[in-house]
Amino acid sequence: MSDILWQADAKRIAESRMDRFRRALNQRHHLHLDDYLALHQWSIEQRADFWQAIVDFFDVRFHTQPDAVLREGRQMPSAEWFPGGTLNFAEHLLRRRDDAVAVVAVAEHGQREQLTWAQLAEHVSGFQASLQAAGVGLGDRVAACMPNTWQTLVAMLATTSLGAIWSCSSPDFGTHGVIDRFGQIEPKVLITCGGYRYAGKTIEQTGKLNEILLQLPSLKQLIIVPYAHPHARIEDYRTRAEVSLWDDFYEPGGEPDFIPVPFNHPLYVLYSSGTTGVPKCIVHSTGGVLLQHVKEHGLHCDLGPGDRLFYYTTCGWMMWNWLVSALAVGSAVVLYDGSPFHPAPERLLDLIDDERISVFGTSPKFLATLESSGVKPRASHDLGSLKTLLCTGSALSPHSYDFVYRDFKADVCLASMSGGTDIVSCFVNGNPLSAVRRGEIMGKSLGMAVEVWNDAGQPVIGEKGELVCTRHFPAMPIGLWNDPDGTKLRKSYFSLFPGVWAQGDYAEELPHGAMMIHGRSDAVLNPGGVRIGTAEIYRQVEKVPQVLDSVAVGQQWQDDVRVVLFVRLQDAVELDEALQAQIRQVIRANTTPRHVPAKILSVTDIPRTISGKVVELAVRNVIHGETVKNTDALANPEALEQFRNRAELET
Repeated sequence: MSDILWQADAKRIAESRMDRFRRALNQRHHLHLDDYLALHQWSIEQRADFWQAIVDFFDVRFHTQPDAVLREGRQMPSAEWFPGGTLNFAEHLLRRRDDAVAVVAVAEHGQREQLTWAQLAEHVSGFQASLQAAGVGLGDRVAACMPNTWQTLVAMLATTSLGAIWSCSSPDFGTHGVIDRFGQIEPKVLITCGGYRYAGKTIEQTGKLNEILLQLPSLKQLIIVPYAHPHARIEDYRTRAEVSLWDDFYEPGGEPDFIPVPFNHPLYVLYSSGTTGVPKCIVHSTGGVLLQHVKEHGLHCDLGPGDRLFYYTTCGWMMWNWLVSALAVGSAVVLYDGSPFHPAPERLLDLIDDERISVFGTSPKFLATLESSGVKPRASHDLGSLKTLLCTGSALSPHSYDFVYRDFKADVCLASMSGGTDIVSCFVNGNPLSAVRRGEIMGKSLGMAVEVWNDAGQPVIGEKGELVCTRHFPAMPIGLWNDPDGTKLRKSYFSLFPGVWAQGDYAEELPHGAMMIHGRSDAVLNPGGVRIGTAEIYRQVEKVPQVLDSVAVGQQWQDDVRVVLFVRLQDAVELDEALQAQIRQVIRANTTPRHVPAKILSVTDIPRTISGKVVELAVRNVIHGETVKNTDALANPEALEQFRNRAELET
């Protein structure tokens, strides 16, 4: 097909872990799975055999052997995975003990630190012993409000090695953003930094942290990593908890212990974005996260020993949890803290070459910004180590696919992914066996019974609808915090179609098995009763070079909904009638008249979450005069004021 942009050659396919896994299944189960579609179909029809094969292929080690792979009731959620089995998450991430580099941590101002596998285990061992001395044990919560540094990773591994529960946010969260999250889970230990850096600025944290500490009465131990505030002193922090500086809290050395826990023992608490209220606290299981992540890293991303994975993320986004799991397949991880564009747009491209990154993860916004900045990576950088470019966070436009293969690197697997904090993993993503097609996600994730359903609850192909998952999978959250009977969990994911997981994405399955995400279901526009995904509009607006960014929302108007498009323009560009006509013409020519905005208005900033997602619901609330309940979840909450009381929306 003419829209194929890239496909692995026969040698790369044969050497991939995905193909080795496919061949092993064929031999073991006497199958004839010849391509990815056949492999995926088998993985959902024979889930017990599939997930046991993942356990075997990646040598997942149980301390107590499970009684079965899966016991389930008649309707989701009612699964028990690997009942009776016990294991430890950190043990799998710390298997190697050699002197190869396991972790590289780079800060935007150039500081670089690294740990070998042996050193990483020694730090975890020392930190673990001090956590135990502080009273941390099974089920206790250890929270961190930290930059993306090696210390954060060490603390997570030490926490989970003890069967305690890890929860993380990043220092760019506002005071109430941190309290709204950690206040719900009542941590025993908090690890945080004295200050952090972003875009060349140093932000000291003492005042904000003292406000937070007042709201965390459960705290027994506070650990301060001075980081960008080297003169931090324990006397600066007002709390009844014990206070220690990082270097004084523990001594590296020795071998860590690994406390075995049941497969569904809580591992992480992650949080919904919280832009429409207090964030949901989503509880993820030890075994479910481990199995899902080794599958995604080892098979879908083809990572293994000798590879280096990088993903641009803060510790407040699920992609941090996803990134560090690459240790479980023997890959090194590269951590970066700071702005991706400081001091110049090429900052992360330099990192690819400097650290020989083989799999590089980013967002559609990053790629769009690179292109608008005139950067042509293949002309300025070697990029010889790079084999896969991952992208998630929002829908990746066809325009950005063109940019990657024209100006980034021609021989690279561009794997767009989509999943969520809800499952700390992916429903749909890339794989080494399939082709990359313009504007499409390569396919469904193995073991995930993903379909697109219409309003009547019927699966559809070639039509837009709700992304659902019709069968249990191990990475389904084991619950929401303070939801003992599961009422909030069922309402969040199983109320639209009883007994079926609805992710809240507006999606489309294509006849050849590829997928497209058209935006969030709750942000779908509905002019004249026709459902339109916001990503359908963004894909067209990105073709207009004068527009840097945009957000589309539906405004209630005369007993209907009209589409309103807000645009952020290039410097010195005015939103005159000619530009408005150009934008409308591009949208109309490539979609339908229903997609064409009734109003196009100019703003100087588009509000986004701290992880970079456009907050359409917050904008919609503001233009209707409603309150945005939690602006602490936003990276730039001040941007919302530009949308309030716009006279243009009164006519």
